[in-house]
Amino acid sequence: MLKNITDRVYYKPHFQPTDRPALGLVNGDNFSLVVDAGNSPNHALEFLENAKTMDIAPLKFLAITHWHWDHIFGIHTMDLVTFSHMDTKKKVDYLSTLKWDDESLDMRVQTGEEIEFCRGMIKLEMPERDSLRLESPTLSFSDKMEVDLGNVTCVIEHVGGVHATDSSIVYIPEEKVLFLGDCISPDFYSGDWSYDRKELQILFDKIRKYEVDYYLSSHNEPETHAELWDELNGLTELGDIVGDGVSLESAAARFKEKKNKAPNEEERTLMEYFINGNKKIQAKA
Repeated sequence: MLKNITDRVYYKPHFQPTDRPALGLVNGDNFSLVVDAGNSPNHALEFLENAKTMDIAPLKFLAITHWHWDHIFGIHTMDLVTFSHMDTKKKVDYLSTLKWDDESLDMRVQTGEEIEFCRGMIKLEMPERDSLRLESPTLSFSDKMEVDLGNVTCVIEHVGGVHATDSSIVYIPEEKVLFLGDCISPDFYSGDWSYDRKELQILFDKIRKYEVDYYLSSHNEPETHAELWDELNGLTELGDIVGDGVSLESAAARFKEKKNKAPNEEERTLMEYFINGNKKIQAKA
């Protein structure tokens, strides 16, 4: 079932075992808009069945936050007018040319085009993929677009980030709700999971300009403004402690000096993401 964030905004919670992201629904007076299409036809179909039981305006639009499989595999099943960033559309168009049987997936992992985590989740979510059809977004934009649903507006803006450079957010100003997709997540497609400290701050500045009461990331429960920014400010601090360094033990020592305690396991992991990002930057130099 769908849960409400506000009177106009709902979401279907994420499901970790098969990496199903949260899907959103924004209800206007005239039309409703869906945020992300789900990681399979079944995921999308469950969402549509849930929506049928609700007293809402007809579903008409679908906004895709980025190109990763778990956000696009349900586009064809949704069968709505679909918006995405132009780079998202290009990636979906390319993915539609690929084969998705086990052998093809395994081969792409071997070549580095796909990662083991996604391969495993795809196989769990869709043991049979013979009928999988990838649908290209209907319309694409380069920077930002707005959709009037009838006394409710959806602002869809490209913000980028290291997780996926095509990432877009969906902001509903009347409800003060912002769908983040996965834009604040680390990069896990190019080797070791990583953050780029400078790129992260550019992203945070883009997000910070919106007046928001509730945020929804695709693989979390909704967070209040205070909850999310407490998390992001903490992430910024960890990045500053790491600086340009490439040693986890040196970073842990600086953390202990500043905080008067040793970093916990989660903090060490996040600092390692920044270190991995620094190593990637140095490798390109």
